[in-house]
Amino acid sequence: MAEISRRAGVGMATLYRNFPGRRELLEALYAQRVGALCEAAEMVDGETPGAVLVAWLHEFFAFVTSKRAIAAELLERSDGTNPLLGDSRSRVLAAGRPLLLAAQRSHEARDDLTLEQITDMVVAIAKIQGDTYYLEPILQAALDGLRPPSETEPA
Repeated sequence: MAEISRRAGVGMATLYRNFPGRRELLEALYAQRVGALCEAAEMVDGETPGAVLVAWLHEFFAFVTSKRAIAAELLERSDGTNPLLGDSRSRVLAAGRPLLLAAQRSHEARDDLTLEQITDMVVAIAKIQGDTYYLEPILQAALDGLRPPSETEPA
């Protein structure tokens, strides 16, 4: 979360001065956070492709938990629909897909899951009521499950 917030970097006062209304401000803030998450896919560190994927999924989790209020308000202010939200999902998936493919090619991620399924899983975990200390072990258990079973483990 801190990484995305730092990349988003524009102060609220600056944003309020540059946008005619709250909806436009929220759209700009949301788009900025999406852009930072997409950039993170290119910049996240990890020793292996699997570690890079997991690090980016932690960034994605932080993004999801931090943007929930913004997305809800955008939906409320646009009669339940907003193309920005759908476009943002496409951008995020496009940014993360190479990370999953690299992890799958290196046999560090299951090949029977799509990025859509994985991000939906992360979003579902982010919706669980609880603080970071409660949610983090749940997220980690789910991310541990991304590794393919070893040949000695039953499938």
